[in-house]
Amino acid sequence: MTAACPQAAASEIGDSITIAIQSSKTLMIRPFEPVEYDILSAYHAVYESLVTLDDAFVPRPCLAESWEETSSGRYWTFHLRTDVRFSDGTPLTARDVVASANYILARARDENIADHGYYQNLNRFVDTVTAKDEYTVVVKAKRPYYGILFQMTFPVVPEAYVAADNPPGSGPYIITEFHAGELMWLSANTNWWKAQPQIKEILFQFRNTSSAVVESYEFAQVEAAFTRSVAGAQHKTSANSLTMSYRTYQLECLYMNNNARELTLEVRLAIRNLIDKSKIISTAYMGLAVPTNFPFYPGTWMYNESLDASFTHDIEEAKKLLAEAGWEDSDDNGVLDRVNGNGEAENLHLRFYYYEEPDNDVREETANIIAASLAEVGIDCKITPMTMTGLQEKLKNGQFDLALIAFSMDVTPDPGFMLMSENYRSGNYNKYKNTKMDDLFKSLRKQTTQEGYREKLMEIQYLFMNDCPFVCLYWRTGNVISRYMYTTCRDVREFELLRGIESFTTQ
Repeated sequence: MTAACPQAAASEIGDSITIAIQSSKTLMIRPFEPVEYDILSAYHAVYESLVTLDDAFVPRPCLAESWEETSSGRYWTFHLRTDVRFSDGTPLTARDVVASANYILARARDENIADHGYYQNLNRFVDTVTAKDEYTVVVKAKRPYYGILFQMTFPVVPEAYVAADNPPGSGPYIITEFHAGELMWLSANTNWWKAQPQIKEILFQFRNTSSAVVESYEFAQVEAAFTRSVAGAQHKTSANSLTMSYRTYQLECLYMNNNARELTLEVRLAIRNLIDKSKIISTAYMGLAVPTNFPFYPGTWMYNESLDASFTHDIEEAKKLLAEAGWEDSDDNGVLDRVNGNGEAENLHLRFYYYEEPDNDVREETANIIAASLAEVGIDCKITPMTMTGLQEKLKNGQFDLALIAFSMDVTPDPGFMLMSENYRSGNYNKYKNTKMDDLFKSLRKQTTQEGYREKLMEIQYLFMNDCPFVCLYWRTGNVISRYMYTTCRDVREFELLRGIESFTTQ
């Protein structure tokens, strides 16, 4: 197998690239109803939205060249570009945006269907979308909220094609050929409103499993591969490959039942101090994760980096906190104990549950690493694997002490579902309750500027640090492994793995 070295890669890509991705469920091209991760990356090269998110995850103009809010954020007016045409040559108008949004909203509001679509959260933010004139769209928000801008990243297609298979898009590429389970061919859109991309053709080869995706790259059947498999991590140190780590929206957490009598604030803080995230990431995940202390991505404008120094792996501090909570090993059996309110001695035993992803045993290994760290100071854990459904029931009913779980976070940075007391059966399974936290989220959801929004996020993270309702562990990452560089974007992220390919140049 021959491959370009990293230094030479950028000058050798040419005008086409072949990429292996995992796809077995996509039977037709439906941009509003994607069913697989990597297919979304292809859609993002074909379909554009009113708003895009830059490298810092800040909303920026795309099909809408500007916007403003009125009535204290209850109405948002978007002014469309006037030079945009879809790939079939028809001009973009406000009617196309309205039709696209209404298609999404209708599906989200249809009680007769089980699958409300990938963009269903638009319904949580938007009341109505109307056309003021040919190039002006007015969005009536359900509440005045800066977070609505993140929801304006839904794809826009011509009004006449919202329910059609493979509708025209306004992006840099068009889908010229598609065979379910086999391949998808993208070619440059000659009607694109920006300069034509240097890379004219993108061929996706579909594979049924993540291991088959990596094998396609290893056997030189493709020039690049998208993978979240830990098996792809081996190429991060290969001299024959370029690797681009991309962030996903999957946040891994250690949930702690705040109602459990053993899990007082001191014990929760002690557990947080005992967890060595770097060890878990390097051992179980082979580096395919980014540690985080908050439910926001590090390095973005949303993350409170000034508080990171307060989160340390500190065994001695953990022991001190446990002692303050009254836990000691009085009988020298290796397990902490204390006298309860009835005058009886009780040991510090915790029920620890996890569920595993298909063909992936990383959480089992993670649970064992955490339990071993807790055992070092006398916290005994009984680890039990569960099905996802089984664990969800235990979480909803509060029948757990510790649980390793993951959330696919929404594009709008708002973890209120995990922290507001009213959401104890839909995300706040820890039964965490603090009226100050509730008030902070209520205030967050009234902010209409980035500055005001960020200020509230900083306050939320400060309270989260002090209350320690649960432990944020890390964001999962994936790898683009390639023989050639095809983008200079700093933030290559899940669902947008072709981000920047349209503007890449070797000159």
